[in-house]
Amino acid sequence: MGLFSFTQEVAIDLGTANTIIICNDKVVVDEPSVVAINYKGGDKRFEAVGKKAQMMQGKESEGIRTVRPLRDGVIADFFACEMMMRELIKKIPHSNRFIKPTLKMVVCIPSGSTEVEIRAVRDSSEHAGGREVYMIYEPMAAAIGIGIDVEAPNGCMIVDIGGGTTEIAVISLGGIVSNKSIKIAGDDFNEDIIEYMSRMHNMRIGEPTAERIKIAVGSVLTDLGEDAPEDCIVRGPNRMTSLPMEVPVSYQEIAHCLEKSVMKIENAILNALENTPAELYADIVDRGIYLAGGGALLRGLDKRLHDKFGIEFHVAEDPLRAVARGTGIALKNVNKYPFLMR
Repeated sequence: MGLFSFTQEVAIDLGTANTIIICNDKVVVDEPSVVAINYKGGDKRFEAVGKKAQMMQGKESEGIRTVRPLRDGVIADFFACEMMMRELIKKIPHSNRFIKPTLKMVVCIPSGSTEVEIRAVRDSSEHAGGREVYMIYEPMAAAIGIGIDVEAPNGCMIVDIGGGTTEIAVISLGGIVSNKSIKIAGDDFNEDIIEYMSRMHNMRIGEPTAERIKIAVGSVLTDLGEDAPEDCIVRGPNRMTSLPMEVPVSYQEIAHCLEKSVMKIENAILNALENTPAELYADIVDRGIYLAGGGALLRGLDKRLHDKFGIEFHVAEDPLRAVARGTGIALKNVNKYPFLMR
């Protein structure tokens, strides 16, 4: 390490919906994975990132476009991804503002990533300033973040429902024994809600409104009893007349509207269980299955899955940040964990 440089260690959960950066055991950046790009004058220029860019979604003026660099858990726009990573890394508070640090990174990636997709994440990380880049699969990071000893000779199962992918993995002895990665997750729930509002209420809504409905009344059960949330009041234009409308949306409606997508996730869990060796299957039944990611916050999901499979489902503490926490722990143990990829 040179006299005028220092190494900063950062763990990055590069998510389809949100990007979280951990530095010195603290979450220093937690922003939506959105970039606003200015195309005026024929050049691509950075306009805004994170929350500021998200506020522009669906409201852009001519020449400005908001982009989500990741789709289905993988990089869909290299330029926007590098720009987003650079700008979010700039938000990390540095002890010395005058010396640019060299970055040692651990970045998490979907377990179903191809060689090409893994190389794309590595290239983007290096272009954003990473000198030493390691990668970890999301379900492994989630398991570490939940507090599971992934190197123990016991089977554990993780279901990580993110923004772009649902990652299902059985982990034992520091490796992924069987995994299933499907492109059904939070973004699909939002699309289900947009389609439902159009079909049933004749109302046009965008992605930010669908996300707000999902958070307010998202459910997978039609009977939540005392835990039932109040109806969500949604305002928007009528699809036919373009006149303003106001519609109350109940959690029962959203449970019906998400049914097909939730069933696909159930089928993927069943598929992963079918491919699990018998000895590990017994461990999973004993210990239960762990739910992480934003989708784990859907009301009634743990109960519904328990009723379907007869196995206990545990929602991770702060499921939105479980993967980021695990990535942060992996960063401190790069020499101890052989499953980290260079």
